[in-house]
Amino acid sequence: MKATVDAGTCTGCELCVQVCPDVFEIVEGVAKAKVDVVPAGAEAACKEAADSCPVACIALG
Repeated sequence: MKATVDAGTCTGCELCVQVCPDVFEIVEGVAKAKVDVVPAGAEAACKEAADSCPVACIALG
């Protein structure tokens, strides 16, 4: 699974970082994925982060 963040939509609320710090980080005020492939142990948290994002800027594929 891969996670991407639409930086133009992200508000930098940091919810994704709180839910899944293994995958997301804040850089220059917006979230970004810090790994190319979501680690197997972080997939559930990554899905939760995407589902919880208030502006729906996280895409999983």
